[in-house]
Amino acid sequence: MAESFAEPPAFAAAVAAVRSARLRGELAVTEIPAPSGLAPYALALAADVSPRRHGEDSELGTGRFVLLYDPVAPDAWGGPFRVVCFAQAPLETEIGSDPFLADVAWSWLTDALEARGARYRAASGTATTILSTGYGELAHQGDGAQLELRASWSPVDASLRPHVEGWGELVCMMAGLPPVSGEGVAVLSARRMGRE
Repeated sequence: MAESFAEPPAFAAAVAAVRSARLRGELAVTEIPAPSGLAPYALALAADVSPRRHGEDSELGTGRFVLLYDPVAPDAWGGPFRVVCFAQAPLETEIGSDPFLADVAWSWLTDALEARGARYRAASGTATTILSTGYGELAHQGDGAQLELRASWSPVDASLRPHVEGWGELVCMMAGLPPVSGEGVAVLSARRMGRE
């Protein structure tokens, strides 16, 4: 976060809403240093699907959630808040070659936000599938695939809890976990700081 003696009330309210989010127990979520230079105020989260809870033979996922606040409300944002997120998960090679996978990944995000009542505008993003084959010293790794989604949108107000919860659900769905209806969730503020 940018150096400041006091956070603006709107940003403080948004941060409190982020920290009140209830996320799935399979996610290990922590606050991390926010990127500098993008906005006067920022908060960042990192999430990893926990192998202890997800199962040793399961795919893993990871993600980042960054809340930006600029009281000047840049024209490109359409308001003072902007969310930037990232989610990534390994895939089976056959699934990675599906030509509709990018569309599915984007719909997972928009559906997760909609299901939680997140209000936003100016959504944009990219979904990328990466196929790889190991050669030489990496030949033992064989073929692999990875799905990556990068997105941003402008929340309509400081009610950020549904945005964080939608992003958390996206990370879990990309890791192959089925959607949940509210059971098995934990409050984010209890797990702040200290990545393992």
